[in-house]
This record gives sequence, structure tokens and C-alpha cells, in this order.
Amino acid sequence: MRFVRKSVLVIGSLNFDLVVHAERIPLAGETVRGSGYDSLLGGKGANQAIAAARLGAQVRMAGRVGSDSYGGALLDGLDEAAVDVAGVQVSDGPSGLAVITHSSDGQNAIVVQPGANGLVTAADIRALEFAEVGVVLLQLEIPMDAVVAAAQEAHKAGLAVILDPAPVAALPEELLRAVTWLTPNETEAAQLVAGSMEPQQTAERLLAIGCRNVALKLGERGAFLMGADCEPTLVPAFAVKAVDTTAAGDCFNGAFAVRLLAGDSPQAAARYANAAAAISVTRLGAQVSMPSRDEVEALSGNHG
Repeated sequence: MRFVRKSVLVIGSLNFDLVVHAERIPLAGETVRGSGYDSLLGGKGANQAIAAARLGAQVRMAGRVGSDSYGGALLDGLDEAAVDVAGVQVSDGPSGLAVITHSSDGQNAIVVQPGANGLVTAADIRALEFAEVGVVLLQLEIPMDAVVAAAQEAHKAGLAVILDPAPVAALPEELLRAVTWLTPNETEAAQLVAGSMEPQQTAERLLAIGCRNVALKLGERGAFLMGADCEPTLVPAFAVKAVDTTAAGDCFNGAFAVRLLAGDSPQAAARYANAAAAISVTRLGAQVSMPSRDEVEALSGNHG
């Protein structure tokens, strides 16, 4: 299969999200009363694809959905956002499912059942054509061997590879060598470096394990960048009232990829991505919260 030149290729997960609302997230063993629920389209890969498409990029998605009704809904959602789904295969059995508890202060706790996402193989990845792609977005909701294959194939083609290490897992050396930007949040970074520390020290530790650049997502503080392509830089966040942080990191990654592909400096791309993520947290849901290009340009002042 072939892709339009300089498109964003997202390889990763597609999940159907069941979101239950409650005053707070329950502790282990505790039951709390919910105040409602929503059925939404998600999955870190699909979220990032939608985010990039809403910002005007040509986007291709590769992964797997199940043969159930959720799979059809996931494909329809991507199609409606003008994401090319030629690289998404349909497997017999269930699609990926995420059960999310959303608290009144905008925080969330998530359990993911991989479903068809767990069936993505390295062979699937090697069947893709990378020659006409500009940047590849990866996450860890598909099997690690498929993620490694994707990063290696993209790296061989000379493409930028942006890896969101979530859900967090040990990162093989061969994966890190192929990653251009590693984009953990603070919790993920602390697990990867076995401790919580200041952003620059965290970034230094992450660079030491083998990746080229780090964009450390700091929530309301912004993003800290450091690496071979960027001097240590804190890019401040935009102040907003958070309603739901479910897909803020996915929104950041999609927007960051779009602006790097457009030729922005890492710092400028991160500022734009911070603006996109800020808008997303003011809305409930994952894919439905992704902002348009006009909205992000209005907040960021970037009209490129």
C-alpha cells in the first residue's frame, strides 16, 4: 500500500472508550457512585491520527480493529476525519476497549483491553510503504515487536519517528536507536528512569538510554525539550481550566508531528502542540476533544 508524499503515518491502537464519570477516582478495592457515562472513540494511535488530521495534515492510519460493531465505529470515525484507513486491517474477534474513570477535577484512570490491537505484527508493518511519508507516530498499545519494526523501517527510510512510551514499558535498545523524539509524560518518565527528578535531569537520563531527543510533557507546566536537535528548553503551557485530560498527550503528539513536518523548529512545534493540548483538555472525550487548525492558530498565534 502507498501513501501520499509527506503525510503523517500513525501506527498504533484503535480503542472504543467507555467513560464513567464520578466525583473522584476510586482507591483500590473501593466503590464510588458514578454520575453518568459516555461511549467514545479512542485508542492512542487513532487519537493521534485524528489530532493531526484536524490540524490539516494528510494522515494515514495503520493497525487493526475487530470484527465487532466497535471496529466499524472506529473506522467510521477515522473516515469522517479524512484519515486514510487503508492500513487498518479487520481481525476476527473483539476490538480494543478502554474503560475510563473520569473525576470531577479532570483527572482519569484507564484500563485497556487490547483486543485486535494485540494482533498487530511486525509483518503487518513491513508490508507498509514508508517512502512517501514524512513523520511516523508510534505508541505502546500494540505489541512491542511491531513497534520496533515500525521504528526501524521508518528510521531506515530517513523519517522522523515520534514515540509516545505509553502505556509505559521497558524500551529495547534497538527501538531507542530508531527514535527521533521520545515524548513521555512525567509519570512515564519517572518509571523509565526509576525515579522522579527535575525535568532537565530526567531528560538527561532518557537521552543516556539511547534516544536522540526528548519532549517531556509536564502538563500545566508545558513541555521540556532537550537532545541532539534542541538545546534544553522549557516551552510554557497555555493556562486553561481543565475538564478532561484523557487525550491531551495524544493531542500534543499529533500537533507536534504536524508542525515538525511543516518545518517548524522543535521549540515552535512544541508551543503549537501545547496550544492544541490546552484546547483539548477543556472538552470531554478523546477524539471529539481534538481542536481544529483555526482554533490552535488563534490561541498560539501561529498562522504558518
